[in-house]
Amino acid sequence: MKYMLLMQFSAATADFPIISEWAESEVQAHIAFMRDTNAKLVADGEFVDAQGLAFPEAAKVVRAGHDGAPLVTEGPFPETKEFLAGYWIVDCETERRAVEIAAHASSAPGPGGKPLNMPIEVRQVMSAPPTEL
Repeated sequence: MKYMLLMQFSAATADFPIISEWAESEVQAHIAFMRDTNAKLVADGEFVDAQGLAFPEAAKVVRAGHDGAPLVTEGPFPETKEFLAGYWIVDCETERRAVEIAAHASSAPGPGGKPLNMPIEVRQVMSAPPTEL
């Protein structure tokens, strides 16, 4: 089964500064952890995809206008208190395994090498719409 692991960031619940405020060595340690995590998932045959995302200031919200033309709202969004920092898509046998991978990802090092303990949302990727509503 495929699962999406969503790395959430919330300034309200994080006890660490955002990554742009970390020392270069802390950023490098964090990136190395993520690369090692991805390499292990590849070796175990569980890796599908993983991406880090730009900060919300670079985001655009798009809706269909009445005439079909896109209506785009530009960032920054100062009211944003929580945002998606990145994700993994993994293909593993059980939800329990997806939760184990998420817990490992949550332990990524931050400032001073301390584990971030960032919340990782685990959601199964649906292969088809539910048959019952």
